[in-house]
Amino acid sequence: MESNNTKNTVNDLSRRSSTVKEHYTPSLSGNERWIDHFDPENKMFWQSKGRAIAKRNLWISIYTEFIGFAVWQLWAVVAPLLNKVGYSLSADQIFWLIAIPNLIGATLRFPYTFAVPRFGGRNWTIISALLLILPCSGIVYAVNHPGLPFPILVILAALGGFGGGNFASSMANISFFYPESEKGKALGVNAAGGNIGVAVALLIIPPLVFTGTGVHLARAGALWIPLAIIAAILAFFRMNNLKAAKADFASYKGAFYHGHTWIISIVYIATFGSFIGFSGAFPTLMTLAFPGVSLSLAFMGPLIGSLTRPLGGSLADRLGGARVTIISLLMMIVGGFCVVHALEVKSFILFFLGFMLLFVFTGTGNGSTYRMIPAIFRAGADHQDYVAMAVIKRHAAAAIGVIAALGAYGGFLIPRCFAFAKQASGSLIPALYIFMLFYLLCIAIVWWCYMRPGNRFTKEGISI
Repeated sequence: MESNNTKNTVNDLSRRSSTVKEHYTPSLSGNERWIDHFDPENKMFWQSKGRAIAKRNLWISIYTEFIGFAVWQLWAVVAPLLNKVGYSLSADQIFWLIAIPNLIGATLRFPYTFAVPRFGGRNWTIISALLLILPCSGIVYAVNHPGLPFPILVILAALGGFGGGNFASSMANISFFYPESEKGKALGVNAAGGNIGVAVALLIIPPLVFTGTGVHLARAGALWIPLAIIAAILAFFRMNNLKAAKADFASYKGAFYHGHTWIISIVYIATFGSFIGFSGAFPTLMTLAFPGVSLSLAFMGPLIGSLTRPLGGSLADRLGGARVTIISLLMMIVGGFCVVHALEVKSFILFFLGFMLLFVFTGTGNGSTYRMIPAIFRAGADHQDYVAMAVIKRHAAAAIGVIAALGAYGGFLIPRCFAFAKQASGSLIPALYIFMLFYLLCIAIVWWCYMRPGNRFTKEGISI
């Protein structure tokens, strides 16, 4: 059945390719809202006009995704401070408010992926940017009406998921603008720009909120409203829709039937899920474990994790993605033990350094795990069969979208696991042991599937 699907996809791709060659014209205006023919693989067109159009759309996309990630994680900063403005929330309730935006954001990544082919990249960027006003306004309302019932707070926090969905539509849109030879770099820059939004939110909100005149928590939401409007305006005037950006359901079907899509999804929950989960939980963990410590350092973890993501991809190119992923997971276990010991001896310095170690290797693990995906899909293929390779690339791209969405669920699971541990034992330590056991399981999975002597990849001499 899978073979027939692949053959049909190959035939369809061949027909579309010949059609484009017959009707393609490189003459277009970069200011057109809809571009009829955009062929980045045509070198003459790419060098004369395509690259400039792609770059303009990329930088606006990065800015919008940056705002989206920042808004996605606003409740990570706001939730632990609500008790300072009139609320009386338990630790469990605070962790719920941190986790819910991640749950909704991860779920929205699936429909957001198909929104670009349905509405157009420019159009959907405008819509998704304006949707960010809702969660920001929700925070302002919650802060100005202390005493709201907890279910209402949960609904307002759920609106933050709009920011998490932005990643999927942004990545899907930019993938249509770049040739295969430059797509990896463009998508890497796009992803890193978004991830840094988490760090910037944690960096600027505490000094913005805490002033000599008191706690002004509403500013945490109000700050991003004009920035979201600017993103929508930039998209309206400077971005383009591509008519060639069609929903490739056949590729997603191929990715869903590919067993390694689900294997790597588990590993990506350990890497990216840990990154986004720890980013959201870190300010609350600092407040619970060391109440007198300022939240001004909370931004360091997400910043380091964002910056080391490209490093993980680069190391994977040299050493192999599976090897770098295993090393990253091992070091995350080391970081976990450091945090456990820090909580036992009440050392904030060790606690902070342990988490920085965790963030460093969640970042490298993110990059190396992503690097594994195309290598796995290409394994054993005839690289001289260009049409078949094009289908494989489409399946790999679809798998990346699925894996990115599933990995984001870690952002929900980690805060809830901390909440459960705190409620059941009065300590955060049991949750850390659970995470370390999961990392160990992922090490075993990567080794067994991609590095074990005698498996399909090692037998054929394929480095993943």
